[in-house]
Amino acid sequence: MTSNELTTTPDQAETPAVTGERAEWLDALAKHRHFLRFTARDLTDEQAGQRTTASELCIGGLIKHVTEVEKAWVDFILDGPSTMGDFTSMTEDDWADRNDGFRLLPGETLAGVLDDYEKVALRTDQLVSTLPDLDVTWPLPKAPWFEADAQWSARRVLMHIVTETAQHSGHADIIRESLDGAQSMA
Repeated sequence: MTSNELTTTPDQAETPAVTGERAEWLDALAKHRHFLRFTARDLTDEQAGQRTTASELCIGGLIKHVTEVEKAWVDFILDGPSTMGDFTSMTEDDWADRNDGFRLLPGETLAGVLDDYEKVALRTDQLVSTLPDLDVTWPLPKAPWFEADAQWSARRVLMHIVTETAQHSGHADIIRESLDGAQSMA
């Protein structure tokens, strides 16, 4: 199975029920995605792009980042580390582009990043439901934050996606509370 084979969600009538470990992964992903999306409820594009803390983070940017991360890790599960590049040779411009993934840029909208997130989530859910083996393993890409010569299974990558989503849902909740007092996870 390659990343190009995961483009649409299969018809639910033709898809057998997902049970066991895979159902638990789908449940964990759905729960944390819900909290992240819920944090953005009723916001304008301006509010979604607003910084409310000393951090550079904003709610729209967090959703955009989580979307990019989830997509990249699903590509990794399917096609290996070459899909992610070599982080050890990144230039200042590369890092600036990476930082743009944490904010809404001119022309980007909250509705647009939420729509992108939904598409990526559907693709991930399809992978969790259909991947023949959650033990498929690849070496991690070269990056200063990864242990040299480490490998992750699809299962470990899913754990990382859930963790990343949960962590950034908490960040978004703090930003939202600072923005207008609304809380999502309290």
